[in-house]
Amino acid sequence: QVHLVESGGGSVQSGGSLRLSCAASGDTYSDYCMAWFRQAPGKEREGVAAIDSFGRTSYADSVKGRFTISQDNAKMTLYLQMNSLKPEDTAMYYCAADRVNYWLHARYGAWGQGTQVTVSS
Repeated sequence: QVHLVESGGGSVQSGGSLRLSCAASGDTYSDYCMAWFRQAPGKEREGVAAIDSFGRTSYADSVKGRFTISQDNAKMTLYLQMNSLKPEDTAMYYCAADRVNYWLHARYGAWGQGTQVTVSS
C-alpha cells in the first residue's frame, strides 16, 4: 500500500497561487492513479483533479483553467498548481491513490493527512 504525505499548503490572498505536493512511498508509484480532493468545514469531500497512469487528467468544473495536476514518476510526487485562487478554494486538501481509476470519486484506498489552504479576500 502506498503512503502519501502532502505539503505546500498555506495562506494566500485572493488571486494568488500555491503549489501542493504529495510525496508517495511504499509501492510502485507508476501503478497508481492519483487525485486531489478537498474538504471545507461543513461540506462533503469533493474531487478537484485526477491523473491516471497514462497522464490523462480530469478536473472539477470549479477549478478548470485555474488548477493543474501533474506528477513526476521518478520523484514519486504528485503536484497541484493552483492559480487565481478564490476564497471558496479554502479547504483541507488531500491527495489520494489507488490502482483502480476512480477519477474524481472519493473511493480511493490510500489518503494523505491533508494540507490546509486558506484564501483571504
